Amino acid sequence: MLHGIDVSNWQGSVDWTRHAVRGVDFGFAKATEGTTFTDKWFARNWTAMRENWLVCGAYHFARPKGDPVDQALHFLEVVDAAGGLRPGDLVALDLEHSGHLPPRRVAAFAQTWCLLVTRLAGVRPLVYTFLSFARRGYCQGLAEYPLWLAAPSQPKGRPEVPPPWRTWTIHQYAHGKIDRNVFRGSRAELTALGLRARAREDRRRKA
Repeated sequence: MLHGIDVSNWQGSVDWTRHAVRGVDFGFAKATEGTTFTDKWFARNWTAMRENWLVCGAYHFARPKGDPVDQALHFLEVVDAAGGLRPGDLVALDLEHSGHLPPRRVAAFAQTWCLLVTRLAGVRPLVYTFLSFARRGYCQGLAEYPLWLAAPSQPKGRPEVPPPWRTWTIHQYAHGKIDRNVFRGSRAELTALGLRARAREDRRRKA
């Protein structure tokens, strides 16, 4: 299994070199939230992950009461400003708050966000969520997107998988100063979930 961490502005400055030396293989950094918030540490984290040869991931914290199109565009603009996506890079939607909306509306928001990011960026997002959140139906229609499951109460690499998924892709098994994750597979298998070289060239031609 590969080991990874995920960070946001709450961690402040992250020593990515130290984590890489200690066996971290991949990382996710928060880029955006809603339609206006940009994580002030994202660009620094994005560059440092790449400099330390980690598999790089960027995520957006969803606010389902807002416009999914505006939020997707905001996310991609911030990632582009930080250096953009390269082949093998990962993106994810952090879906854990309903905004007091019914499950069908939250799920529709997530479906639209993921579909637009897939079309515009050429990479299929992972969906990060919790067991209890998924069980309440907020993730319906998202089974085609890889599951990044937050389940710290479950044994590392052996989480219970909620519907609509049948398997997990990344398991966040520990919360703390730095959240810990595992991926059951090789580096090549992980980067295969990310941006493809051809998709990147297609996007450049459209720009």
